[in-house]
Amino acid sequence: MASSAAASVRPPRPKKEPQALVIPKNAAEEQKLKLERLMKNPDKAVPIPEKMSEWAPRPPPEFVRDVMGSSAGAGSGEFHVYRHLRRREYQRQDYMDAMAEKQKLDIEFQKRLERNKIAAEEQTAKRRKKRQKLKEKKLLAKKMKLEQKKQKEGSSHSQEQPSSSSEETSGTEEEKEEEPSFIMGR
Repeated sequence: MASSAAASVRPPRPKKEPQALVIPKNAAEEQKLKLERLMKNPDKAVPIPEKMSEWAPRPPPEFVRDVMGSSAGAGSGEFHVYRHLRRREYQRQDYMDAMAEKQKLDIEFQKRLERNKIAAEEQTAKRRKKRQKLKEKKLLAKKMKLEQKKQKEGSSHSQEQPSSSSEETSGTEEEKEEEPSFIMGR
C-alpha cells in the first residue's frame, strides 16, 4: 500500500510568477505589450495578418424571381424588402462611382509621373550639353596654350640654337602646374 500511495503523490509543479494585470491606456502601450509577449518566446511563430481585401458589393442577381410591382395587394412587409433592395442598389452604384474616380486619379497620376520623367530627362540633357560645351572650351583653351608655347619655343630655338636644359624643365613645370590634381571621367 505504501508503494501505491507513493506513486499517486506527485512532486509539486513549479508555480509561475504571477503577472500583474496591465491595462493599456493607448495604442502605443497595447503595441508594447504585444511586442513584449512575442519577445518572451522568440521561437514561437508570429501571426502576421493578411491584408484586408477591399470591400465590394454583391453583384446584382442575374435572374430576379420576386419582381415587385405597383399593384394593389402588396403586404406591409414588402416595403422593407423594397427598402433593402434599394439601399443595396445605391451602395453598388456608389461603389462603381468610387472605383471610376479612383481609376481616373490613377491614370492622371501616371500621366503626371510620365510628364515629370520627360521634364527631368530634358533638364538632364540640357545640363549634359552645357557640361560638354564647357569641357570642349577648356580643351580648346589648353590646346591653344600648348600651341602658343610651342611657337614661342620654336621662335626662341630658331634665334638661339644652344638652349639650356633649365629652360626645358621650367616649361614642363609650368605645364604640370596647370594640370588639375585629379581628372574626372577616368
